Amino acid sequence: MTTESADAHRSARVPPPSAVPRPAAAVRPPRGPGRETLPPPRPGHGVRRRTVAPLLAADALATAATALLVLGTGTAPAALGLLLAGLLLLHSHAGLYRPGPAPRTLNDLPTLLGRSAVCWGAAAAVLAAVRPGQSLSPALLVGAVAVHTALGCGGRAAVHRARRAAARRRPRATLIVGTGPAARQLAAVLHTHPEYGMRPVGVVTPPSLPPAGSDATGISGADTPPGTAGSYAPPGPVGPPLPRLGCAQDITRAVIQHTVRDVVFTLPPYGDAHTTALLRRFIAQGSAVWLAGAAAAREGRTPHADTDHLRGFACRLLDTAPPRHGGGSKRLLDLTLAASGLVVTAPVLLGCALAVRLAVGPGVLFRQERIGRGGRSFTLLKFRTWQPCDEHEAATRWSLADESRMSRVGRLLRRTSLDELPQLWNVLRGEMSLVGPRPERPFFVEQFLRTCPEYGARHRMPAGMTGLAQVHGLRGDTSVEDRVRFDNLYIDSWSLRQDLLILLRTVASVVRLEGR
Repeated sequence: MTTESADAHRSARVPPPSAVPRPAAAVRPPRGPGRETLPPPRPGHGVRRRTVAPLLAADALATAATALLVLGTGTAPAALGLLLAGLLLLHSHAGLYRPGPAPRTLNDLPTLLGRSAVCWGAAAAVLAAVRPGQSLSPALLVGAVAVHTALGCGGRAAVHRARRAAARRRPRATLIVGTGPAARQLAAVLHTHPEYGMRPVGVVTPPSLPPAGSDATGISGADTPPGTAGSYAPPGPVGPPLPRLGCAQDITRAVIQHTVRDVVFTLPPYGDAHTTALLRRFIAQGSAVWLAGAAAAREGRTPHADTDHLRGFACRLLDTAPPRHGGGSKRLLDLTLAASGLVVTAPVLLGCALAVRLAVGPGVLFRQERIGRGGRSFTLLKFRTWQPCDEHEAATRWSLADESRMSRVGRLLRRTSLDELPQLWNVLRGEMSLVGPRPERPFFVEQFLRTCPEYGARHRMPAGMTGLAQVHGLRGDTSVEDRVRFDNLYIDSWSLRQDLLILLRTVASVVRLEGR
């Protein structure tokens, strides 16, 4: 267990039961990320897919048409497939399928010309080696490159023109995350320039940032420069007042009402815990996340001056590929190891049950409500190591480190972590995983959701018997913020190899009797 300052402990611990105003029976399971947050994403509506599919089709048609024109109708399908695959790989490596807010075909012309020359040069070399009699002359090779580039530019220009027309007809509802003049000016830009395809419907202000000005209902008069009185508006047309959204319920209501699919951050998304929690919230929803202004300039690569901007605001799409949460491979590992563990440890389970029965009396298993993936509750099983006074104490007692009512058997079981073995049955039932964030009681989940911005993101993955936080000593009466940080790091960087390493480290800690 890690040692921390008294102030850190006071900020992370939970008030004792005496300070709790309501009984456990009145506490309902929290409506966690799977119940209270944004609606489930609709597959196939992401910006990347909307952008890439038409461009892929245009490049494929240009390549096929050029091959048939230069090589003739007798071109082998295999040769055409290799040519097409090579060209698409070159284009992808050059970033020609990277979504941008203002794509222009002329900006892609040099890259298209160069990739086309490389591809057709390689094709001519292979053809000369395989069929010397059908080798391409220099003039024909130059013509193939020119025709291919022209057809590619033409196809891409048609795609970009169709996208701009569709954006003007059906702009996507967009939320802007930020405060100050930048958010207000960007909202005005998106309102007056529908070709970007974004229609602002609200401004989200992270709780850590106080809203600028006193107007809490709209952004058109929310910012007042120093030394002036009243509201400030830049010259030029501006959009209608937008609601300022601060709490999770307001964001959820706006997303459902307007079907929001795009979010623009005007401040760094990893600037503080509240902003990061908002970012994870929108990523989990499947929204396209854009960085604009100072956020785009500070994060990642340098934006292109001709295309990566929204009317002068530097802008780029943030890579929001959802973290791999295991899926079938993680579940297969859980089933295999949990079933094997129950069989191998059957004598140990029987011995622990007999010892608890003799030491504590009836009621060998201790059942307790916990919160798992998506905020759903389940009944966690453990060997009983102490006897609470009532259900209220069992639901609200935070730490048992100094509990005098714990028997010697209970202390031994907790010291060796053998009291956790019945949770293998929870794993078989699919309520838990072997590795994941430790589940907590509804009483404390409600408090942590209010005090720790990133706590709700832990519910993206099934709860676990052990986890990255536990193998780093964060168990028992330790910092909740530290646990949350480790849990979200584990989810964001999940891999089967990491699960196996955590299990091995857990076994080592059990052997060293590091249980709480």
